[in-house]
Amino acid sequence: MHQETFSIGSRRVRRIGFGAMRLPGPGVWGPPADRGAALAVLRRAVALGVDHIDTAQYYGPDVANELIREALHPYPGGLLIATKIGARRGDDRSWQPAATPGELRAAVHDNLRSLGVERLGLVNFRLSGEGKGMPASGVPLAESLGALIELRDEGLVEAIGVSAVSVAELHEARALTEIAEVQNHYSLADRSGADVLEACGELGIAFVPFFPLGAGRLLEREDLQAVAARHRATPAQVALAWLLARGPHVLAIPGTSSVAHLEENLAAGRIALGAGDLAALQA
Repeated sequence: MHQETFSIGSRRVRRIGFGAMRLPGPGVWGPPADRGAALAVLRRAVALGVDHIDTAQYYGPDVANELIREALHPYPGGLLIATKIGARRGDDRSWQPAATPGELRAAVHDNLRSLGVERLGLVNFRLSGEGKGMPASGVPLAESLGALIELRDEGLVEAIGVSAVSVAELHEARALTEIAEVQNHYSLADRSGADVLEACGELGIAFVPFFPLGAGRLLEREDLQAVAARHRATPAQVALAWLLARGPHVLAIPGTSSVAHLEENLAAGRIALGAGDLAALQA
């Protein structure tokens, strides 16, 4: 069994949470095909003990947060809702940076209003630039994080995290303020962020990989299917169990719009991979 919880700032949460990115329509754009199903997934997640939900105002845009509020407000005590700022959606559905202090301040107030809270438990600042999925903002990291620090000092933000960072950028951020979480792309299929994962482990910072299952093609690999068969599990469950085995500081936030997939994802926390399994998957 894996250690079941880890700290994000002052909050201790279970190591499998829920990512809200899959709740809006295709391409993270527009309303879900089945609004009732999306609300049901959120309510079932909390009923099953999920206490960490990851979202962003630009998922939809404006869709994921509104679904979370409709499904769960007033929120149960102990639920950490983490949001991301630093990006916006263009009219052409592109992902664009929004990293000036004014844009970040507006984004925090948009999240407060749409989620129906007076303070955000965790705000991740998503960096932009080459290899980060959207054009560079041209705003220095110190300037963007400075705006978030001001918002925290005003009591509107509880904890600050960063997303899509290199090790150097993580150290630069930590020189400015305490960092509660790092959220980077990492999975069994794409391990390019392993150096950041390891740095977080050394620093005791929660590492939360987005796209934890990588591309769908990963789940068709025979070596992964063989490990899954040994554990009477699905390939997706084994891919999540592998992530959790990377260190006690690694948290997973798989997203889904299906209650059945939600329950399957949460059950991955009970899978204990042996040394042989890990060696086969590592290769």
